[in-house]
Amino acid sequence: MIRTDPLTIVRALFDASRPEQVALMALVYAFGGFVAVSVGGTLSPATFALSFVAFVPTAVTVHYANEYADYETDSRANRTPFSGGSGALVRTGLPPLFLRRAMLLSSIVGVLAAVAALGAHVLPLSAFLILLTIGIVGVQYSLPPLELVWNGYGEVTNTILGGVLLPAYGFTVVTESVPVTATLVFVPFAVLVFANLLTTHWADRKPDASVGKETLAVRWDSHRLRRAYWLSVFVAYATLVFLGVGGIVPWVVVGAGLFAVPLSVWGGVRYTRVRSPFPAVAAMVVFAAAQTVVWLWVSLARA
Repeated sequence: MIRTDPLTIVRALFDASRPEQVALMALVYAFGGFVAVSVGGTLSPATFALSFVAFVPTAVTVHYANEYADYETDSRANRTPFSGGSGALVRTGLPPLFLRRAMLLSSIVGVLAAVAALGAHVLPLSAFLILLTIGIVGVQYSLPPLELVWNGYGEVTNTILGGVLLPAYGFTVVTESVPVTATLVFVPFAVLVFANLLTTHWADRKPDASVGKETLAVRWDSHRLRRAYWLSVFVAYATLVFLGVGGIVPWVVVGAGLFAVPLSVWGGVRYTRVRSPFPAVAAMVVFAAAQTVVWLWVSLARA
C-alpha cells in the first residue's frame, strides 16, 4: 500500500538524500579547503560555507538518481547501514517515479544555486566547473546513457568524484585553482574510497547480479577482489608515506592518516568472507576525519 501523507514524503526525501553521506562530503570538502589554507590560501568562513550550501543540491540530485536507478536491486537486498541504499522507497511503498521527479527538481535547484553562487562571486569559475562536472558525472554514474556503475566503471568513477574532485572543489573555492601537488595530497584518500567501494558493492553483489548491475564485485571472483583490496590499501598508505618523504605533506599528516591502518587491515581480513563492509567504511571515515583535523591544525599553525 502506498502511503502519501506529507510526513512520509518528507521522510522519504530526507532518507533518500543520504544525509550521512552529505555529512561525510562536508568533511571531505573541508579537508580540501584546509589543505588550501595551509599552502597560503585565505579562507572566508562565509564564502566557504555558502559554497558548500551551493554544492548540497547537486549531492542530493546524485543520491536521488542512484536511489531511483537502484530501486529494483535495493528492493532485493538485505540492507546494512552501509549498503543496499537508503531503503526509502521500499519502506514507504512510494514508486520510483517519485524520486525521479524529486531528482529533476533538485537538479534545477542545484543549477540555479551554482549559477547564483558564480554570479555573486562566491564560487570562482574553476570551482563552478568542478561542481558542474560532479553533478553531470554523478548522475551518469547511475542513469543512461552511460550508467557507469551498471557497466563496471562505478568504483573508478566514484573514486574520482568523491576522492579527488570533492576535496579539489573545497581547495578551489579557497585558491581558485588546484596545483598538481594538491591533487597528489588527495590520492591516498581517493584510493581508500576505492577500497571502501569494493567492500560495499560486495555486500550487494547478489541482488546487483540478479538485475544485471555489473559492479566489480559482480564481475570479479573473490580472489581477484581481495587482491584489488589489498593492493588499494597498500597504494593508499604507501603514497601517504611517499608524500611525507617528498616533503609534500607534513609528517604529522602522515602520522594521522596511519591511524586508519588497523581498520583497513581488519577490512582486508574480513573482505569477501563477511558481508558487512564496516571496517573498510570506518577506515575511510577515520582517515578523512584525521586528515581534516590535522590539516586544520597545520593551516592554523601557518596562519
